[in-house]
Amino acid sequence: MKLSQFKFKLPEELVALYPPHRAFKNEDGTIDRIYNRDQCRLMVLHRKSEKIEMFKKNDKGEDTDEFLTFRDVISYFNEGDTFVFNDTKVFPARLYGTKEKTDAKIEVFLLRELNEELRLWDVLVEPARKIRIGNKLFFDGEGPMVAEVIDNTTSRGRTLRFLYDCDHDEFKHELYSLGEAPLPRYIVEHRKAEPEDMENFQTIFAKNEGAVTAPATGLHFSKQLMKIMEIRGLNFAYLTVHCSLGSFDPIEVEDLTKHKMNSEQMKINSECCKIVNDTKRAGHTVCAVGVSVARATESAVGTDGLLKEYDGWTNKFLFPPYEFGLANSMIANFYHPESTMMMATAAFGGYDLVTEAYQLAVKHEYKFGCYGDAILMLDD
Repeated sequence: MKLSQFKFKLPEELVALYPPHRAFKNEDGTIDRIYNRDQCRLMVLHRKSEKIEMFKKNDKGEDTDEFLTFRDVISYFNEGDTFVFNDTKVFPARLYGTKEKTDAKIEVFLLRELNEELRLWDVLVEPARKIRIGNKLFFDGEGPMVAEVIDNTTSRGRTLRFLYDCDHDEFKHELYSLGEAPLPRYIVEHRKAEPEDMENFQTIFAKNEGAVTAPATGLHFSKQLMKIMEIRGLNFAYLTVHCSLGSFDPIEVEDLTKHKMNSEQMKINSECCKIVNDTKRAGHTVCAVGVSVARATESAVGTDGLLKEYDGWTNKFLFPPYEFGLANSMIANFYHPESTMMMATAAFGGYDLVTEAYQLAVKHEYKFGCYGDAILMLDD
């Protein structure tokens, strides 16, 4: 397929800057928000019948004028079905500091720790042209946190050595206290990260630290919704994919077969495999929650259609036409034009059906992005 086949006009006002919420304006002009993870809209695609659902039904089975919400997802699954979640944990990766001597404002985006003992980190810097090897960067806060640039890795990439004399746990605590939620650029260009974002930009089942962006589809699951799912006999399986910024990298080739995804670290343990494989053998539905889960399971599925243990990296790029070997249901968000996440959605749901769904989403003013609305794709 071609990159241009995933191009469409997305009105700026349809990009969600906050999670689903109710807003209240105070007398002093400030705004309070009450967030509801599971109250975004839900669109349902049926792959075989090619039907699209957007509205709740009345007692006669007829469409009402009330949109489906994410909590309605449970009505499409039965006892014994399994949801596969990504339990990666986001850390506060975006920091702001100043360059020595010039006091120029610098953004540092932490990617991963390279060496615990030496305090070495792989980072992105902005503006990159001002940051050279040997420069020292100073960060605000109570402690004297300083970093030295010791290598250039890419045009924006640098290796930093943090100069902070203490044990590692204290260092990490101090470093993270200076950071903020690593919201996507399309959000921070319109508003600053707020303290609530560190909770909102984290799934309720986050466990294994290492992600610099959230597995967005998992953000829709609230404690209340998962309790209802558990009561109804739905199973939960967890794997780990440390989501990186690779999914946000612009695709610079028209022929999608020429695009190379950045690798992400992932792990699938025996417990996850057992839950998923028992579900498949019993003929029940396996639902991949999000693109990161779909990429991981497709990286680790065997020729027998069963999930295998995996501990390593994946650069799996999903785009149509593609035949999935494991999941027979998938949930995703509505994503930006020409994004790898939109392509993965089309790979599962089918290009024509997903394109129609995106057109309807724009027409009916669904919200797009990590804080946006969701799409459920079923194999019926």
